[in-house]
Amino acid sequence: MTTIPDTPKPVFRPSMLIYDTRYRSLTIQVVVLFLVMAGAAWLIDNAINNLRALGKDFNYGFLGVRAGYDINQRLIAYDSNSTHGRAMLVGLLNTLLLAVMSCALATVIGVIAGVLRLSGNWVVARLMTVYVEAFRNIPTLLWILVFGAIMSESMPAPSAFRGDDPAASMILFDSIAITNRGVYAPEPLFDRSLGNIDLGLFLVSIDLIAIVAVIVAGLLGHRWLIRNADAIQNATGKRPVTWWKSLLVLFLPLIVLLWALGFHFGYPELAGFNFVGGIHMRNSLIAMWLALSIYTGAFIAEIVRAGIMAVSRGQTEAAYALGLRPNITMNKVILPQALRVIIPPMISQYLNITKNTSLALAVGYMDLRSTLGGITLNQTGRELEAMLLMMLIYLIISLLISAAMNVYNSRVRLKER
Repeated sequence: MTTIPDTPKPVFRPSMLIYDTRYRSLTIQVVVLFLVMAGAAWLIDNAINNLRALGKDFNYGFLGVRAGYDINQRLIAYDSNSTHGRAMLVGLLNTLLLAVMSCALATVIGVIAGVLRLSGNWVVARLMTVYVEAFRNIPTLLWILVFGAIMSESMPAPSAFRGDDPAASMILFDSIAITNRGVYAPEPLFDRSLGNIDLGLFLVSIDLIAIVAVIVAGLLGHRWLIRNADAIQNATGKRPVTWWKSLLVLFLPLIVLLWALGFHFGYPELAGFNFVGGIHMRNSLIAMWLALSIYTGAFIAEIVRAGIMAVSRGQTEAAYALGLRPNITMNKVILPQALRVIIPPMISQYLNITKNTSLALAVGYMDLRSTLGGITLNQTGRELEAMLLMMLIYLIISLLISAAMNVYNSRVRLKER
């Protein structure tokens, strides 16, 4: 019997790291990694030496030092005796509040404007075109200053609401006052509150937790009813009536809970030279909210328009052939398919809103940039520490937004078989 000898294995030689294609790419990656690490080490060493030459060290002990300045808009307790760390937390919460409000309003404005740009009504379509082109081609900072000037100079003073024949009046059944000092809106109050949970840094309302839990349970119950109705329809061909059950599941537990907590509104009232009571949203917050929302809404409108146009026109014609009305066709047929195109670029717009909140310093809104990267930085002289911490916080916020939106995008995209 003839035997075939085993093929000898090639002996590894150092020259193969360069000339052998099996190892060359790995070699290049390792070399580049070491170069990047060496560059980072040089930058860090250079910064440490420069700080040492200036008589400084690198530490974050300043976060525990008394801040000594006030913050006009805040969501948690704070005064001038609080620490710089507490001021940073207040600024961070203000940044998150502005980002969430702006993302929500910008989405609503952008979707409506994007759909109306495709309207068959010539006037409506051209008006939306003017809006998109006007807002997206002018820098954000200018719109922030414009809205800040409108809120501060054009709105009436609180004294204009006084007298038998006042020059200004509250809106929505005398519940909201728009003044040159801010907007005063009703405040939710509870006669039989469940109290708060002290987390150390701030208090969390047990009432709010209960309300959120009831709302989430109602949504889950509504979702179960819809799935059950779909299963019955698939099995029998008849769909059971679920609208009244959904209303009960969504609203009855919430109404009962609010009644048990003694829920009511506290309305703002004019006392002396200003309004007291209610929620006070300063003009700086309103100006930033409107400017970021309307500015970014113009970009979202173009994204929505492109997403809708990416859906085959045959989908619309098929829906019309089935007798569906235009509004139902848009909501049930076109937009669900367009979301697969809309969501990825929408993520970038949400990230832009979050980063553009750092422009709030222009109108005096005390966000993270104004507290940690502004007054705290100037008082403590810790430029490098403050900037690095602020960059890290913005990076974490952006990564969390991207992760959440990517999860949603993975759920709405087409599933390949």
